[in-house]
Amino acid sequence: MTILVCGGAGYIGSHTVKELIGNYEVVVLDNLSTGYPFLLDDNVTFVNGDLGDEEVLDFVFTTYKIDAVFHFAANSLVGESVEKPLMYYGNNVSSTLTLLKKMVEHGVGKFIFSSTAATYGIPNKEIITEETATNPINPYGRSKLMVEHILADVAHAHNLQYVVLRYFNAAGAHETGVIGESHDPESHLIPIILQHLLGQRDQISVFGTDYNTADGTCVRDYIHVTDLANAHVLAYEGLNSGKVSNEVYNLGNGAGYSVKEVIEACEHVSGKSAVVKYVDRRPGDPAVLVASSEKIYKALSWKPKFQLVEIIESAWRWHSKQ
Repeated sequence: MTILVCGGAGYIGSHTVKELIGNYEVVVLDNLSTGYPFLLDDNVTFVNGDLGDEEVLDFVFTTYKIDAVFHFAANSLVGESVEKPLMYYGNNVSSTLTLLKKMVEHGVGKFIFSSTAATYGIPNKEIITEETATNPINPYGRSKLMVEHILADVAHAHNLQYVVLRYFNAAGAHETGVIGESHDPESHLIPIILQHLLGQRDQISVFGTDYNTADGTCVRDYIHVTDLANAHVLAYEGLNSGKVSNEVYNLGNGAGYSVKEVIEACEHVSGKSAVVKYVDRRPGDPAVLVASSEKIYKALSWKPKFQLVEIIESAWRWHSKQ
C-alpha cells in the first residue's frame, strides 16, 4: 500500500512518515515553504510541488498507486492568519479542494486530515470533547473547520472515507534525535523556552499572570509528536478495517500544565535557569485548554505514551544538537 503524505517534510508530517516507513510505501508531496528535506529518510519518494497544482497532483496519482492521503500541508500560525487571511484560505481551503477533486477523479478514497484545537475557539468548558461547540476566532481555526465541513459533504457525495484529528499542543522530537521541531519563526512555547536556555534568546515572555488558574498563567495540554503520528497510522488502519469512518477525534494528553510549570520542567531537564519577563495577556487566549481523548481511545485504543517531562527531554536532545 502507498500513502501520499502532503506536507510530509514538515514537523508533524515527517514524524508520521517515520511511523509509516517499513510497513507502507510513502510518497511525500511538499513545496518546502515550511518543510525541510533533511527531515526525510532516503527511502521516501519525494515530490517537490504545491498542493494546489493540478498538474503535480495528476502526476502523483498517475505515477504512484496511492491508497490514502495524509494531509498536513497547511499554514498554521494564528497571528499570521489574522494578518494574511487570503493566504490561509487560499492554501488551507482552496488547495485542499483541489486535492480532494483530484482524489475523486483518481478514485482515492481514504483521507486523514490534520486539524486543530483552534476549531473550538474559546470554549466555555475546561475539558474539551468532540461534542464541544466549534467557534473558531481566527482565520487559521476557521480554515480548518471549513475543511472539516467540506470533507463531510464530499464523503456524502463521493466514495470518500476520512478521519479528522484535532491536535492540542504538539511538542517533542523523535526518540532517535534525528528529527524534531524546527519552525521559522518559532511560535511554540517549549522550543522557545529551550532556545532561551541554549542562549539563543535573551529571555522568555509570559503573557498574563492573572488567569483563573492555580498560578495565574495559561494552562495547556501538551502531546508528543510521536503520539500524534501513531494516531494517524491507527486512524488509517481503522479506516482500512472498517472500525471507523468519517469521524472526528481529539488528540491530547488529558492533562493541563501552566506556562510556569512548563518553564520549571524545562529548567529541570536542562539544568539551567530561565530569565522570565511577565507581560500583558494576548487577546483571545483562553485560561485553560485541555483535551478529552476518550473517544479515540474507545474506537482505536489510542492513548499517549509520553508525559510532559519526557516530551521536554526529547525536545532538549534535539535542540541541543542544532
